[in-house]
Amino acid sequence: MNTILPDPAFRFAEKPADVYFFGTCLIDIFMPEAGMDAMTLLEQQGIRVHFPMAQSCCGQPAFSSGHPRESFDVASAQLDLFPNPWPIVIPSGSCGGMIKHQWPVLFKGSKYEQAATDIANRIIEFTHFLTAIGYRPQDTGAPVRVAVHTSCAARREMNVHHTGWALIDQLANVERVVHDHESECCGFGGTFSVKQPDISGAMVADKVAALKATEATEIISADCGCISNIGGNIAKNEPGMPMPKHIATFLLERTGGKA
Repeated sequence: MNTILPDPAFRFAEKPADVYFFGTCLIDIFMPEAGMDAMTLLEQQGIRVHFPMAQSCCGQPAFSSGHPRESFDVASAQLDLFPNPWPIVIPSGSCGGMIKHQWPVLFKGSKYEQAATDIANRIIEFTHFLTAIGYRPQDTGAPVRVAVHTSCAARREMNVHHTGWALIDQLANVERVVHDHESECCGFGGTFSVKQPDISGAMVADKVAALKATEATEIISADCGCISNIGGNIAKNEPGMPMPKHIATFLLERTGGKA
């Protein structure tokens, strides 16, 4: 099986007929619409999407909090859920980074090492997958001005800020504007925002101020943790700003697939 690397230039030789979808626990619990929209968009490309119902968490919260044993236990429950050699599409650079880069470390030397490595090699982030199959969105919406927030892991682990930008830049009536905190963390960081609320709060306030300065009419991200954190600050402090949405929802709206 060929390894799918986090290279934005990667393209499939042939569009896969089947994929698995790893929904992430944030999407499952808090933002199911984003996951449903992502799966709808994939199905519109003629791809059969398989969602293993027993899936839960990739183990990242425990892992990044310094609890590898607990992370091992949570993540190992996912290993038998993706038996066929299909790509595993994940609508989160953060969770994708955990599986692709940290699972081989987490399971190294255990009986699960090969299974974990196999899944890591098949994980591909949602925007990366769309560009890799040659998806070209046809914009049917009115002109809008869009600001994009890319999660730290999507940018620095998965290198998929390029693919998100590429999809948005193909939309004829969308102007993508760059804000001056675009490469900076929003302050979520999973359990960091709970353990260090003052620092996290200051970071997200800076992020929201930068987004506001763009006068964007849409705010887009591909990671629901960031969407939740930025959206919470906007709802509390800047009710006149647009609430952030997942890029899957945005693309589905722009291409006429969502009312």
